[in-house]
Amino acid sequence: MISWRDLYRLVSYARASLWVVPFFAIATEMLVSRFIQGLDARLGWTLLGLAVPGATSLYQTIITMTLSFMVFTFGSLLVAIQVASGQLTPRIIATTLLRDNTVRYTVGLFVFTLLYALRALDRMESTVQQFSVFTAALLGLFSLVMFLFLIDYAARLLRPASIVWRVGESGIAVLEGVHARDLGAAITRTDAPSPQALGEADAVVTHEGGSGTVLAVNYPALFELASSTGGTVELVPHVGDFLAVDEPLFRLYGDARALDPEPLREAVAVGPERTMEQDTTFSFRILCDIALKALSKAINDPTTAVLAIDQIHRLLRVAGERHLKHDQISDPAGRARVIVRTPNWEDYVHLACREIRIAGAENIQIPRRLRAMLENLVHALPERRHKALLEELDLLERSVQAAYRFPEDLALARTPDAQGMGGVTTLETEAGDAREPRRPELAKSA
Repeated sequence: MISWRDLYRLVSYARASLWVVPFFAIATEMLVSRFIQGLDARLGWTLLGLAVPGATSLYQTIITMTLSFMVFTFGSLLVAIQVASGQLTPRIIATTLLRDNTVRYTVGLFVFTLLYALRALDRMESTVQQFSVFTAALLGLFSLVMFLFLIDYAARLLRPASIVWRVGESGIAVLEGVHARDLGAAITRTDAPSPQALGEADAVVTHEGGSGTVLAVNYPALFELASSTGGTVELVPHVGDFLAVDEPLFRLYGDARALDPEPLREAVAVGPERTMEQDTTFSFRILCDIALKALSKAINDPTTAVLAIDQIHRLLRVAGERHLKHDQISDPAGRARVIVRTPNWEDYVHLACREIRIAGAENIQIPRRLRAMLENLVHALPERRHKALLEELDLLERSVQAAYRFPEDLALARTPDAQGMGGVTTLETEAGDAREPRRPELAKSA
């Protein structure tokens, strides 16, 4: 039987592969063409009234047209992927572009139409099956419409605003799936015991096979395995960590030391690069990479960096409203059975702010947008989230002071702006005086 690990790899590969849908289009065409051929014999249609030369010309036109569509689509897609990965980040290829169902199913339609026309032309001899010709004409017309739609869709898809929005949507879906929603009820929940509290591990399971990145974990399977022995299983790496051969994968405590290592290994999927399914920080990483590349001297596109910060703002707001510490999976009696490590609020804030602030402090759009984001989050999120945000505000203030010598520039850089540079600016200062940093009145939080 196929294991969960192998099934996850297979599904993940299929989702990120462009050829899968066209491949199934081939099998579908074989079934549909036989069905239409039998239906044509029953109906006896004479609607189009085409003779053999006319039907042959129509089939050949459809074949040439769909083949041209496929060549143009794949050629343009390869160029577009190279440009997008160069301007934004290579990590959007597998996570966004190749997983787009519109592109995949449109290419599948072209393959289906091409093979259908070829098969219909091949079996046509002295008589013309009018319903088959009519179906081929509809498929050809639909392929033409979808090709024109695909050009417009691809142009919109590859815009930076569309890419970062898709990454943000995927990141929010992962956060909502991994972290509990009810923050208030989760505050009283007991966090996982530390390894020191558990004592020395009774057994260690190491990673075997090829090195790679931890993609996902089958938590229900680990819970069942640990519960069957009455012991505790600790997963050593985080989802998204690189794992080399012979590195510790699990630490086993108590009676869990009797577990067979192979089922434990089969509950962890390892692959060549990170995916978003369970990796809550990967969307932050992609957006930060887009912002950092946009802020580089070679590209110098701070507006794209602001678009990335917009989505980081969304992600932080969702993460801040959720309970992030659920490292322990317990049985009904409250005994820890599985221990995993997940990012905390400080991890998300540091990942979202530090690199962008350092790279973009001298570009006035970036500190203004970051200040607007941090102040908005301070006012919107619970008090227990304020400490990390106020720390980032303080670092941002010190970076701005070091970057701008003139009081007028310093005053403007201290002004929060959700557009980066372009929103309404109100500087309540006297001429020549720098604006004091705007800080929320949150003495309790500080």
